[in-house]
Amino acid sequence: MNLKTLSLPLLAAAFLALAGCSTPTVVTLQNGTQYLTKDTPKTHSADGFYEFRDISGKQVRVKASDVATVKPKD
Repeated sequence: MNLKTLSLPLLAAAFLALAGCSTPTVVTLQNGTQYLTKDTPKTHSADGFYEFRDISGKQVRVKASDVATVKPKD
């Protein structure tokens, strides 16, 4: 089988596998502010902060006590 013929289905399968890895998440703060993230936020229990990138790519860091909910986007 030709390598060019085989590469397109492999590339499509790799793309679909990577697309399934991210879980869009909504982080809601106590004051009502909502952040939409590309993936589930990471928590740092030592200093008590959530760290994540919002959908615009901006790095956000908020105190865990300021976070009301963290749930997957519907």
